[in-house]
Amino acid sequence: MNFTQYLACLILTLALLLTGCSDTAAGTRTSSESFMPRSVNVKVFNADGELVGPVPSPRIEKTDAEWRETLDDHRFQVTRKDGTERAGTGELLHNKEKGVYTCACCGLPLFHSDTKFDSGTGWPSFSAPIAKENVLDKKDTSHGMVRIENECPRCGAHLGHVFPDGPAPTGLRYCMNSISLEFTPDDQLASLADPAANTGPLTAAVFAGGCFWCTEAVFQQLDGVHDVISGYAGGDAATANYSQVSAGLTDHAEVIQITYDPTVITYDKLLDVFFTAAHDPTQLNRQGPDVGRHYRSAIFYANQEEKQQAQTHIEQLTASGKFSKPIVTTLEPLTAFHPAEAYHQDYADQNPTNPYIRQQALPKVEKVRSKFSDQLR
Repeated sequence: MNFTQYLACLILTLALLLTGCSDTAAGTRTSSESFMPRSVNVKVFNADGELVGPVPSPRIEKTDAEWRETLDDHRFQVTRKDGTERAGTGELLHNKEKGVYTCACCGLPLFHSDTKFDSGTGWPSFSAPIAKENVLDKKDTSHGMVRIENECPRCGAHLGHVFPDGPAPTGLRYCMNSISLEFTPDDQLASLADPAANTGPLTAAVFAGGCFWCTEAVFQQLDGVHDVISGYAGGDAATANYSQVSAGLTDHAEVIQITYDPTVITYDKLLDVFFTAAHDPTQLNRQGPDVGRHYRSAIFYANQEEKQQAQTHIEQLTASGKFSKPIVTTLEPLTAFHPAEAYHQDYADQNPTNPYIRQQALPKVEKVRSKFSDQLR
């Protein structure tokens, strides 16, 4: 290796180390590397026509060819290709019946007629979704402007956009494409019964193991895990934001909240993955290149049972001699979990080519796939 090659390698290495878990890092998602959970937590109707949940419901992922088998060309162009129907042409624009508007692609409940109003725009408008979990907000920078696009969280169908010029009490106007919706009258809501309504109760665990981008990606691939959210715990609500946490100005740690089905994966198994593959529990106030107390190893227990299980797990690992250094993981009571900013969520899935993700997150993901192959989805 000549000096020029050596210098290039040195610069690349420094860049990887300095990038760290930072909001300036970026990358491009590839379809072959995905760690997102295969279900979403939404509200659905049961056999009695009652809205229940949130419950985990499987994501619906199809190719364009598969969608074309069930959608006509107009509906395909709007829902799958982010199109817009002409103003004033939608069949549901002037619908006055009482009932529920669902996703035309997957049937997920989206809006109730109680929030529908005449906005004069030429598209069906609503002041609020039927449940906050059931309509996904996404930043849209197309057409030379910044808007908030709405998608179905279960199948990704394009629905429309939301604007801050609606009526009280929300002040919002969900401007929807009529062709993205289907309508079911109130007296027929039992026909919308969803199998997900029969799912058993879920529970949550909160772990801190360095950068939440990495730990999030680790647990998203496990069977029984329905959602993983990056966030903050250990400090005050007023300081639960990335600018203060990353500067080391708070008592928060970067954490993940794991929503899981205890009948499929146990809390003890989550602990096993946490200590074995998600991070190094012997590193004090750091993980790899990320240094600071907000990168500490910690388990935030919600009750005494979780605390005892975590303590027992640590004692067993210590007695086994698995680690050459002492385990420094702290056990801290969970007073509150604060979700991190939207751009931190599903970061590894959205940016798998990012140098930091490749260097820090992917090896942990692969380690789980190797050591816990029987626990994968």
